[in-house]
Amino acid sequence: MASEGADVERDDEKKSADGGTAVSGDPVAAAVAARPAGGESVRVDSWIWSVRLVKTRSMGATACRGGHVRVNGERVKPAYAVRVGDEVRLRHGGRERIVVVKRVIRKRVGPPVAAECYVDNSPPPPPREAFAPAGVRDRGTGRPTKRDRRELERLRGPGGPEAP
Repeated sequence: MASEGADVERDDEKKSADGGTAVSGDPVAAAVAARPAGGESVRVDSWIWSVRLVKTRSMGATACRGGHVRVNGERVKPAYAVRVGDEVRLRHGGRERIVVVKRVIRKRVGPPVAAECYVDNSPPPPPREAFAPAGVRDRGTGRPTKRDRRELERLRGPGGPEAP
């Protein structure tokens, strides 16, 4: 009977793209399969995508080109090689993320495994109450009057979103 259990375990294994085997549901095996094959570095745009700091790799490359990604204090291009121990700063979504690379991976992995690949030194995000919705009108109230518009401008302050 013990040999039947061993056969079932072998059936649960899946072949990964790099030729190794990864047990389904095992986060450690998934991280090992996602590591670079020979080198100890990977592109910064690929790394911030694979650890789920940005939604797509192209968003990571755009952030690098726009100067929103810094590695060890210097602005980097998308092809910059990230190594273990590097500090990556990413401005994305209205906040700055500061992470230290613990593990270099090149494939996107699940959130629990991705969280093990870096140390997050980011300041906590501001509470949701800090962002009061300015100028939200009740549904069905119609077009705002001149008085309503002036009150909204007073709330937003000079140089609001519509200011040139």
